[in-house]
Amino acid sequence: MTRPYERIRVKRDGIAETITLSNPARRNAIGPRMVNELLWALEDAAAADEVRAIVLTGEGEAFCSGGDFAEMRAPGRASTDDLPNKGDFADLLLALCNTDKPVVAKVNGHALGGGLGIVAASTFAVASTEAVFGTPEIEVGLFPMIIMAVLSMHVPRRRLLEMMLLGQTFGASEAARLGLVNRAVARELLDEDVKAIVDAIAAKSASTTRLGLRAFVAQDDLDLEQALPLLRDRLAECLATEDAREGLMAFVEKRKPRWRQ
Repeated sequence: MTRPYERIRVKRDGIAETITLSNPARRNAIGPRMVNELLWALEDAAAADEVRAIVLTGEGEAFCSGGDFAEMRAPGRASTDDLPNKGDFADLLLALCNTDKPVVAKVNGHALGGGLGIVAASTFAVASTEAVFGTPEIEVGLFPMIIMAVLSMHVPRRRLLEMMLLGQTFGASEAARLGLVNRAVARELLDEDVKAIVDAIAAKSASTTRLGLRAFVAQDDLDLEQALPLLRDRLAECLATEDAREGLMAFVEKRKPRWRQ
């Protein structure tokens, strides 16, 4: 389905839906219009059975330079008659965290502020060694309030406070050490590495992937006494699927499984 996007580009290539942040004149800064378009694109990708993974990247030299301060000062309309409003930046981070299709952030350049939040909320993240990360909001009298929630899922408390209160930026190797990205690779290897992740996802059972991601989100904030019974029930749900039966049979018969999807 073609939608009237202005700030993103969407391309479906078989099993992968690539969503490109496309505001290069402002280094892909994110404002209400881009947020709304991303919410629509994520929903469309989630609804398409043939799409197994969603790739997020940026046009030009930056992934996303953060919030569009010009739009913050004079907010524009997030919606149009053709593209009604689906939510704000907090809703976008929730959508990324709660998706049952893996989202791979292909971090081709700077990921600052809100851009770093998008990276942190994605399922996987692979960064170019030339990428720069950070939380510089305090330098303009703001604080990274919303992204704090997703950054704290990866970064230790003292290090996160240091980043936010000092407005620090850092390189891809430090981002990998902190767990904000899975790994940092040379720019010329970025496409190859992301493709390897997408291909690996596509080789797995689609139904098991969905159930696994849903279970991970459901148990994420629970204590052990609550998480284990929930996961016991989710395992029973998984065992009842056709793909689980096929996978176990394939293991016994020493062959590759033939997944339903």
